[in-house]
Formats: sequence, structure tokens, C-alpha cells
Amino acid sequence: MKKSFFTAILLLICLSFTAFQCDDDTPLTQEQELAQLQDFKSEVEALASTSICNETSECKFIAFGSKPCGGPWSYLIYSTSIDVNALESKVQDYNAQEHKYNQKWGIVSDCSLAAKPIDIKCENNSCVAVF
Repeated sequence: MKKSFFTAILLLICLSFTAFQCDDDTPLTQEQELAQLQDFKSEVEALASTSICNETSECKFIAFGSKPCGGPWSYLIYSTSIDVNALESKVQDYNAQEHKYNQKWGIVSDCSLAAKPIDIKCENNSCVAVF
């Protein structure tokens, strides 16, 4: 009798753990995915905004974002005073994630092209785009 009682208790404990286990595979909602994208975008923009310049030759730009129709939403302006490889890697990851988000959720937008800077200048230790 003691053996079956302990077996029942053990079975009850095991079933409790199974019933209340965390499920890490729960898919995110569209709003949750968008919030993650926006956080990532802010992180990338914050990195770029820490850059400073002394000369125009230090200023660069990179296509940023992924419009549903194709092409970037904008161009991110930065200088070579920061870890350029890290920034470019983050931008590439962000663009890929936004592209997946657009496809997964059927996002639409206008199909206009973002204005690409025709020049970049260093003014007051900040890179500024010229359109």
C-alpha cells in the first residue's frame, strides 16, 4: 500500500510539472514582433548617433530598413569614429528581420524610393546628409 501511495504521489508531481511547464515555442504576436523590431531599430540608430566627425571624408551612409515593395525606408548617416563593422552588421540584421516581418504579416507600403543622399558633409562634428 505504501508503494502505490508513493507511486501515485510521484505520478501527480510529474503530471503537475508537465502541465505547468513553460512553452518557449509560443509564437509572438504581430505587435510583439513589431515592438522587438522597433527596439532593434532604436539600438542601431543610437549606435550611429554616437559617431562624430572632424572631416567630411569620415562621413558615410547605409541603406536602412526594408520596405515591403523593396528598397530601404531611409539612409542612416554615420562617421567612421564608431565600430563601422558592428554598425553594418546590425543594419544588415535589422534589414533582414524587417524583410521577414513584412513577408510574414503581409505588410504593405507605398512603393516610393527613399531619397539617397547626393553628398554628406561634416558640420559641427556631425555628419549631415545633403539631398
